[in-house]
Amino acid sequence: MTHPIIEDLNSRHTVKKYDASRKIPEADLQVLFEAMRLSASSINSQPWKFIVIESGKAKQRMTNTFANMHEYNKKHIFDSSQVILFAHNPKYTREDYAKVVDKGIEDNRTQAENREAAFGVYLFAELNTKADGDTSTWTKAQTYLALGNTLHTLARLKIDATPMEGIDPELVNQEFAEELAGYQCDVALAIGYHHPEDDFNAKLPKSRLALTEVLTRI
Repeated sequence: MTHPIIEDLNSRHTVKKYDASRKIPEADLQVLFEAMRLSASSINSQPWKFIVIESGKAKQRMTNTFANMHEYNKKHIFDSSQVILFAHNPKYTREDYAKVVDKGIEDNRTQAENREAAFGVYLFAELNTKADGDTSTWTKAQTYLALGNTLHTLARLKIDATPMEGIDPELVNQEFAEELAGYQCDVALAIGYHHPEDDFNAKLPKSRLALTEVLTRI
């Protein structure tokens, strides 16, 4: 199939070695960040924070979190242009959703007189809240929707990436506790441009299961 979207997704791959000399232009970063902001989420909950690690000091802090495990991903921290922490709210509340409702009123999506009615869909959040207030299973899933949207946007922008569940969540959340402000990070994303010679994965053909094995039309 020939289509710009398919061509971009076929060229996307998980980078194994970055070209440390190349940085992402600010204009492309602004498009990326706005696309992340526009990501879909259940009941428009937006239960996420995105922490962009780009300064040398911040990258050193991130590097330190590889002291105990996943050292193979450590090299991406300084070689990539930026690293983004994708974090979710582990205890999403009605007060958190109130911010969404009030922003909807500000944006003229919801009429002010319908504010209370707008909380009707919050029932879905309540159904995904444990007795102790833990919503992490639900909110983490929303954050992966944002991650998927980010990967697609990067492919369209011709920017490379490495999704990294290979981090130490305990150390990452300790190191960036102030920036995360109670949110939980379990996955990070390195972004930049692959090394034209040393990124072996860029040279390999794309391999996916056949469409007939994963899609059924009824």
